Amino acid sequence: MNAYYAFIKAIETGSFTKAAEELGYTQSAISQMLHSLEEELSTILILRSRTGITLTPDGEEFLPYIKKICNSHRELKEKMKEMEGLESGLIRIGVFSSVSCHWLPGLMKDFKIEYPAVHFELHQGDYTEIANWIKEGSVDLGFVNPKAVKNLNMIPLQDDEMLAVLPRDHRLTEQQEVSLKELLNEPYILLDEGEISEPLTIFQQNNFEPNIQYRVHDDYTIMSMIEQGLGISILPTLVLHRCPYHIVTKRIYPSFARTISLAYKDKRVLPIASRYFIDFIIERYR
Repeated sequence: MNAYYAFIKAIETGSFTKAAEELGYTQSAISQMLHSLEEELSTILILRSRTGITLTPDGEEFLPYIKKICNSHRELKEKMKEMEGLESGLIRIGVFSSVSCHWLPGLMKDFKIEYPAVHFELHQGDYTEIANWIKEGSVDLGFVNPKAVKNLNMIPLQDDEMLAVLPRDHRLTEQQEVSLKELLNEPYILLDEGEISEPLTIFQQNNFEPNIQYRVHDDYTIMSMIEQGLGISILPTLVLHRCPYHIVTKRIYPSFARTISLAYKDKRVLPIASRYFIDFIIERYR
């Protein structure tokens, strides 16, 4: 198993040296492990150069299978702990930024009061990435928009109203509410959330096309851009809590919201700590 973990870590870090540091081996030991793995699979997996390492075509083909082996091995070790009666372990969560900032810290704090030996590992991404991580086993559970996910168990937790976000000196700030149509001619900053965008879906349903000037992956960057007068956007209420930027939010008509859901593949085979945490979240938000 060590060779499989060494291979994954080398790809993640892009360096044998960094992989060795993180796994607690010498660089030569990592090289030997990977050479043994290549002999086992009768192929070359990695090419080394001055700029770093790259996967060969065979390496690309084998990578998802080796990831599955490593994830299954982790699950096996967690199951061994469970069979020994240990309520400890690692909880791996896929999460987008607004949940990681405003929900998870409190949830983790309260959960660790009951289970102080549990550790957390957060993987931040968009809806599509999180769904793929759950399916391949890189995370145990995740927070998603159910419209962007298929073939997973999902539990809706909360509706999160979408709001128009404007610079403080914008002409529309005098209004109580703004319409979708009034936002059309403004420079629009789109939050790139993967394969689906709630605002774009609503625009399309009303046969509108926003004037998209920027595509940004981080909602806090969008708020900073709006503060500088670069454009307007539509963001969920959750991310606007305790907002440090000098911006203005307005309700939209027709109003719409995204649904924040908890997703996982098969609860029965998850590590015990992750199963407990799923139950803990559901009890808190439903």
